[in-house]
Amino acid sequence: GEYLKALSYYEKALEICQKSLPPNHPNLSNCYNNIGEVYRSMGQYSKALIFHEEALAIRQKSLPSTHSDLATSYNNIGLVYYKMGEYSKALTFQEKTLDIREKSLPSNHSSMATSYNNIGLVHNKMGKYSTALSFHEKALDIHQKSPSPNHLSLATSYNNIGESYRNMGEYSTALSFHEKALGIRQNCLSSNHLTLAISYNNIGLVYNDMGEYSKALSFHEKALEIRLKSLPTNHPDLAASYNGIGMVYDMKGDYSKALQFYQHATEIGQLSLPENHPDLQLYKNNLEFVLKKNK
Repeated sequence: GEYLKALSYYEKALEICQKSLPPNHPNLSNCYNNIGEVYRSMGQYSKALIFHEEALAIRQKSLPSTHSDLATSYNNIGLVYYKMGEYSKALTFQEKTLDIREKSLPSNHSSMATSYNNIGLVHNKMGKYSTALSFHEKALDIHQKSPSPNHLSLATSYNNIGESYRNMGEYSTALSFHEKALGIRQNCLSSNHLTLAISYNNIGLVYNDMGEYSKALSFHEKALEIRLKSLPTNHPDLAASYNGIGMVYDMKGDYSKALQFYQHATEIGQLSLPENHPDLQLYKNNLEFVLKKNK
């Protein structure tokens, strides 16, 4: 979570590389890539995109077309577009990543699972839930068959399968997968790790959909507590937490509290997301509706 320190370190490294390497040297692309990843973690997606595109331009000029670093660039740009709510662009870049990996890696390689996972995430956001589920199940299959399974990768697959089921309205199945993910993450990570906040948030969403509002509120508050400690004040994930809590109060009929949380979500969303981002539109719509109820 010490993003500014990491950014300072990588910017110094970039300065050294720019002075000592030719402009299309692959090592220079690594510097741009690292800075792009820090900006993505900070929720500064436009800046992240600029650095990842610099890295990609160098790699396209200096590396063979099936090189793993090119796949990494396509993947990282795809992740940024996903975070920016530009899902068709995200899918294009994730499919380019998968194409390289299919040509250069065995079918059971963990990077193949990463690609299936990321393509599944995009399909989920595009409303293609059964397609998303099939990609997440492919990823899970690779992780489960690995001779030395990475437990956190398994948790990611369980989490994403849970989200597909939640979006399909199969809440008890969704809850079961999210609880599996949470159990693994609690065993492997510190209690204030940001990945735990993802689990708490998603379980909160399921309980809200199931009408169990006190449980939903408890999980959303746990997610928010972790995010407040670890993220910059205008990070999009904070907006998601405020919106989640607002939805619970909204469903409970406590419109004045819902209003406060929707306002927080909208303010942060306006600072951190593109104007046409689906999440920002959701926050604005929620705020508008609760304002009418509050009159």
